[in-house]
Amino acid sequence: MYFLFQTYAAAKLDAMGKMWLSLIGIGLMVAAALIITFARTKTKGWLRRVLTLVAVVLLLYGFLCGFLSIV
Repeated sequence: MYFLFQTYAAAKLDAMGKMWLSLIGIGLMVAAALIITFARTKTKGWLRRVLTLVAVVLLLYGFLCGFLSIV
């Protein structure tokens, strides 16, 4: 999270920085999709809710990385 705010505060990303930031965002979104798929098919109860919460947090961080790589 610190890396994201530090990158945003700099406001001057070169092409490689934007590429790495977008790849991190894509990776976080893929991880969120895999976790939510696993949670909904293989788990029940409180574990399912915890995994869903983790997936939502990863999805939000992935969105933030993607947004910062565009700006």
